Amino acid sequence: MTFTFDETAYRNLVAEVAPKVIETEEEYERLLTVVERLTFARNRTPEQRVLHKLLVKLIEVYETQNYPMDLSVPHEILQHIMEASGTRQADLVGLIGSSGVVSEVVNGKRSISKAQAKMLGDYFKVSPSLFI
Repeated sequence: MTFTFDETAYRNLVAEVAPKVIETEEEYERLLTVVERLTFARNRTPEQRVLHKLLVKLIEVYETQNYPMDLSVPHEILQHIMEASGTRQADLVGLIGSSGVVSEVVNGKRSISKAQAKMLGDYFKVSPSLFI
């Protein structure tokens, strides 16, 4: 099945969201809300996926400038994403390994392999590089 990109639908989405370079905390919060809605939407359209990528880039730029972070270790990032999305360790069993493997990965006792990082990235709809 091939999806086509509908320029008119995309223009309508962009007009609705009105993205721009984020300069205020209010604009940042507003776009975070839109990104969260798009991130967890089922069956996103191609136009929604493109808008999502754009908004994520705008948010990343703002966060890099305004919220510099120390480098986090992959399991802490995984814990944060799990908490934010309401995901339990049991939800990852079978995806990245047995319950024992999942527990060790989540608690930082076992490093995340490249294959597991890819699966986690696909599952959470984020870049696998967060977990490496």
